Amino acid sequence: MNETARELQILQDNYQEENIVTLEWQEHIRRRPGMYIGKLGDGSSYDDGIYVLLKEVLDNSIDEYMMGFGKTIEITIREKQVTVHDHGRGVPLGKVKDVCSRMNTGAKYDSKAFKKSVGLNGVGIKAVNALSSEFFMISSREGLSKRVDFQQGILVKEGAIGPSENSNGTKVGFTPDAEIFGEYHYRDEHIEPLLKNYVFLNIGLTIIFNDKKFTSKNGLEDLLNENLTSEELYPIVHLFGDDIEVAITHTSQYGEEYYSFVNGQHTSQGGTHLTAFREATARIIKEFYNRNFEYADIRNGIVAAISIKVEEPVFESQTKTKLGSKEMGPNGISVSKHINDFLKKELDNYLHKHAETADTLQKKILDSEKERKAIAGVTKLARDRAKKSNLHNKKLRDCRLHYNDAKGDHRENTSIFITEGDSASGSITKSRDPNLQAVFSLRGKPLNSFGLTKKIVYENEEFNLLQAALNIEENMDGLRYNKVIIATDADTDGMHIRLLLLTFFLQFFPDLIKKGHVYILQTPLFRVRNKKKTLYCYTEEERQNAITELGPNPEITRFKGLGEISPDEFRNFIGEDIRLDRVTMRKEDLLKELLEFYMGKNSPERQTFIIENLVVEEDEVA
Repeated sequence: MNETARELQILQDNYQEENIVTLEWQEHIRRRPGMYIGKLGDGSSYDDGIYVLLKEVLDNSIDEYMMGFGKTIEITIREKQVTVHDHGRGVPLGKVKDVCSRMNTGAKYDSKAFKKSVGLNGVGIKAVNALSSEFFMISSREGLSKRVDFQQGILVKEGAIGPSENSNGTKVGFTPDAEIFGEYHYRDEHIEPLLKNYVFLNIGLTIIFNDKKFTSKNGLEDLLNENLTSEELYPIVHLFGDDIEVAITHTSQYGEEYYSFVNGQHTSQGGTHLTAFREATARIIKEFYNRNFEYADIRNGIVAAISIKVEEPVFESQTKTKLGSKEMGPNGISVSKHINDFLKKELDNYLHKHAETADTLQKKILDSEKERKAIAGVTKLARDRAKKSNLHNKKLRDCRLHYNDAKGDHRENTSIFITEGDSASGSITKSRDPNLQAVFSLRGKPLNSFGLTKKIVYENEEFNLLQAALNIEENMDGLRYNKVIIATDADTDGMHIRLLLLTFFLQFFPDLIKKGHVYILQTPLFRVRNKKKTLYCYTEEERQNAITELGPNPEITRFKGLGEISPDEFRNFIGEDIRLDRVTMRKEDLLKELLEFYMGKNSPERQTFIIENLVVEEDEVA
C-alpha cells in the first residue's frame, strides 16, 4: 500500500460514529472565539477581544437608551473585573438565564421592541459569558430582581425572583478568562475613545467610567472637534435628518478622514453607507460650484462623520465593523438614495446660505487642484521609476502575503520594517517571517519634508520608492501591510531618522497614523548573560533587575545598533514577543506647532530645549 492510500485508510478509520461530536454552546465559543469576537490580543490594541466583550455588553445598554430608557450607564473596571450597569427596563425576569446562555435568544428579533438595534442575532452576551471565568447578570424590574452566575459559560447559581429596592435596569459583571486571553490588561486609552463615540452618537446619554463622566451636547460636531489634529478651514457643517446625521469640514492636511456609524456602532471599515456618503458629498459639492472639479480635489483634506440608523442591519462580520446592508429597512429605500437625497437638499442649502464657508471650501479645492497639476508632470515618471525599481532593486524585500489580499488571521499580521543601512536590514531579512514580514532599506537619512509640498514625495527617490512599496499613492485602500514598523538604531542618528520618517507620514499620509498602522520597533539595549541564562533588557531598570537575578559579574553587552544583533538573536525580537509602540495622533498634540518646533527652522530654541533635557548615560560618563 502506497503512502497516499495509507493516509486515506487512516482518515476512513477515524471517521466513525464515535468521531461525531456535538459541542455545548459555550464549548463551541471557547474553541472558536475568533468567530465571535475577532482576534484575542492582550489589551494593547484597541480591537483586542477584551474590548469587544465590553462593547457587546455596552451595546445592549445603548440599545435601551436608544429606545428611550435609561439616560445613565455606569462602567467600573477594577483589576480585570468589568461591571456595566444601565438603568433601562431590565431583562424580563423569567428570561434572565436564557438571554445569558441560550443561543439565538433575545428581544431584538422583534423590530417593534428594538427597531434599529446594533445586535440582532442574540449571540453577543452569550460570547461574553462563555469567554469569562466569572459572569453574572442582575436584572431589576418593577420592584423585583433576579441574579444568575456563570463560570466559563456554565451556570453555577440561579437566584430566585425576589423583592428589590433598586430602580429598573440591568447589571452585568464579567472577568475575561485568562485561559482564553492569557495575560491581559484593560487600558483606558482604548476604552475612553469607545465611550466618547457612544455619547457623541447619543446626545443626552451620560456614561460614567470609573467615576469619570462622558456626555455630549453637539453630537458629531463634538466628535470631529475631539479628533481634529489640524485646524478646520471653515466651521463644521452639522446636518440632521430622518435616521441620518453628518458633520463635515476641511483642513490643510492631505488625504481623507472619515468616521462612520450605523445604529451607534462604529463601522471602522466603512461599508455601503460610507461609500455612498463619499460619492454623494463630492458630487453635490461639484454640482454646487458648477465646475468640472475632480472628486480627489474636493475630498482632499476632508474630515467628516456620518451616522445612520438602519432596520435590521447586515454587517460583514460578527464584530460589526463594516456595513453590508443596501437598504434602510422594509420600506425598500436604498442606503445610497437615502444619503444622496438628504445631502442633495441639506448640504446644497447650507452652502447657498453660508457664502463664507462656500468661498473657503472653493479656495481649498482650487489649491488642491493647483498642487495636483503641479506634480502631474513628475508623477507618471516617478511612478514608472518606482515600479521599475521595486522589481529590480534590493531596497524592498517583500513578503508573500499582503494586508489588502491576505486572508483570515494573516491579514492582521502583515508588516513592513523600515530600516537604516544594509547591516540592519540584512539582520532583519534573515530573521523575518517571509510570508508576513517585508523589509524596506533606507539609504542614509531621509529628507526633512516639513513645510514641503507633496511634489517632493515624487521627486525624492527614497520617498517615492517608500510610498510605492506601501502602495498608498492614490489612497489608503491599497495599503499592502497592516503594520508599518520604523526600525532604527537606539542612538541619536536612529532617533533622528525616526523623526524624519514620522514627519513624512504626518505631512503627507496622516491617515496612516490615525488608523493605527505606524509603529516603532523596540529592540533591547542590553544583553545580560552568564553560562546558564541570557536576558535581554529594554531599559536600565530591566538591566539592573537582570544583574540581580543572574548574580555577580554577568557578561553585559550594550547594543548600539541593530546591525550588531545577530540574525539568530533578532528572531527573538520580531517574532511572537515583538515589542511595538503604536504612533498616535491626538488633538492636544497640536500637530502643526509640534512639527514647527521639532522640524522647523527654529534651531536656537530647539538647541536650548535639547541642552535643558539632555540625559547622559552612566557608561558614557565613565
